[in-house]
Amino acid sequence: MSQLAETYACMPSTERGRGILISGDSKSNSIVYTNGRSVVLMNLDNPLQVSVYGEHAYPATVARYSPNGEWIASADVSGTVRIWGTRNNFVLKKEFKVLSGRIDDLQWSPDGLRIVACGEGKGKSLVRAFMWDSGTNVGEFDGHSRRVLSCSYKPTRPFRIVTCGEDFLVNFYEGPPFRFKQSHRHHSNFVNCVRYSPDGSKFLSVSSDKKGIIYDGKSGEKVGELSSEGAHTGSIYAVSWSPDGKQVLTVSADKSAKIWDISDDNIGKVKKTLTSPGSGGIEDMLVGCLWLNDRIVTVSLGGVISIFLVSDLDKAPTTLSGHMKNVSSLTTLPNNPRVLLSSSYDGIIFKWTQGIGYGGKVQRKENSQIKVLAAAEEEIVTAGFDNKIWRATLQGDHCGDAEAIDVGSQPKDLSVALLSPELALVSIDSGVVMLRGAKIVSTINLGFVVTASAVSPDGSEAIIGGQDGKLRIYSISGDTLTEEAVLEKHRGAISVIRYSPDVSMFASGDVNREAIVWDRASREVKLKNMLYHTARINCLAWSPDGSRIATGSLDTCVIVYEIDQPVSNRVTIKGAHLGGVYGLAFTDEYTLVSSGEDAFIRVWKLTPP
Repeated sequence: MSQLAETYACMPSTERGRGILISGDSKSNSIVYTNGRSVVLMNLDNPLQVSVYGEHAYPATVARYSPNGEWIASADVSGTVRIWGTRNNFVLKKEFKVLSGRIDDLQWSPDGLRIVACGEGKGKSLVRAFMWDSGTNVGEFDGHSRRVLSCSYKPTRPFRIVTCGEDFLVNFYEGPPFRFKQSHRHHSNFVNCVRYSPDGSKFLSVSSDKKGIIYDGKSGEKVGELSSEGAHTGSIYAVSWSPDGKQVLTVSADKSAKIWDISDDNIGKVKKTLTSPGSGGIEDMLVGCLWLNDRIVTVSLGGVISIFLVSDLDKAPTTLSGHMKNVSSLTTLPNNPRVLLSSSYDGIIFKWTQGIGYGGKVQRKENSQIKVLAAAEEEIVTAGFDNKIWRATLQGDHCGDAEAIDVGSQPKDLSVALLSPELALVSIDSGVVMLRGAKIVSTINLGFVVTASAVSPDGSEAIIGGQDGKLRIYSISGDTLTEEAVLEKHRGAISVIRYSPDVSMFASGDVNREAIVWDRASREVKLKNMLYHTARINCLAWSPDGSRIATGSLDTCVIVYEIDQPVSNRVTIKGAHLGGVYGLAFTDEYTLVSSGEDAFIRVWKLTPP
């Protein structure tokens, strides 16, 4: 059996030039955000306590807790809203097709009976309000001509709805059933976010013209604005009210968050400017914010969540980060297996420590994309899509000077001899390239299409897998390869090869969903019929004592086999990663770490047999 021990969450999907709207639940102190098809619920008191809802058929865009915290409404790019319970297995209550295009924001009514959603749509239906249980419309929303970016529901009676969007308008509706009342054009650029204060007495709109305007909550008239003294110097993307309604939090493309005091005569004055730690590049632009109980949460374009304590704003924030794209490589540090390195193809490498979680981003001098990552003692080796191999020393959270080696063709696979780490074997379409240090010592054309390779830890032997499903074993002497044997058993192109830790066995997996464990000395099959995946095998990993092997596949499952037991005793972890498993590593005999398409990293505890 296996159980999920820890989850290292992905970060919210962000887009340059757009705000993101995260929401929270004040009772459980959790925030909810979206990335790809996942809706992520994270507890701020314990960020390793994460749950994920993955039932959307399209990328999710926004999610909101209901006022009582029992339900969540989440929406996606197809215009569908799903309403599901926050407890036991996320039971689906209803699903409605609300708009014909993507939904950008949705809000519950304070009694939890109605939902208003806005976004893109064909024709004039850019905003809809509906009953949460039947989906029937409650009102007509005319008056917008372009995408509606945000909407807000007045939290007290008499109910009102206010919307804003890319046509520079802020529209005000009375109801229910809701009818258009008035429209304001005080902004001169996209209006990114609009929010009612908790007592419903006023609402505030913020825009890419760097202004924030305050309106009366009941009549919809403009009553004040945020002062231009100490104001933001970039587009304001999001706004959130303090629980007492006396202050607001704004975030902007100028890389800062500001807390404003809203006076009784409705003038906003800057009380405090919060800057996030960072290099000051584009990825530090702040695009989302939330004021939840005694915490202030900001999200940057590069996917860093900073959590400030309201009681002590001068204290450095707690920062959380993680991947935003498919985590394609996962490896442990040979000298400390509790420390993991993971990389996604956008060129970001993160360090994680078991039991603690996020351990920092590994700073590299050049942010090229990464296809494969390998770690030796004090060095990381990466292969990119630009035909280059980078070798860099790892010093804490930083990479030393990296040397680029051009191998002339796109690397398919990369493997480093752990005991003599200057030797690395890179497989390309036509054959292999052997590196010693930062020099290419030989480029060998093998005469078949290479799809995977592995080099033994002492650097004396290489196994190379081909498109034809054959494994060829070569001995390495100096800079040449000599073919020793050809093993035929696979029925599809080889996708991955790994030696066991004691080098007495090796395992191979193919795109035809089969894995095989071989005895190295006799070159006979040691464990066969490992045919329980339903799609290609992407990765495999050995436990440190070589007694079990785990395979990860495109079918979202991880399967763990015991080497000295029949394959019927396997342990299957179903749905380990939405969209497929791409990385696996053991940190000890019974702890397995997996990574996948959904940008998550998960730590599984296996129970001893």
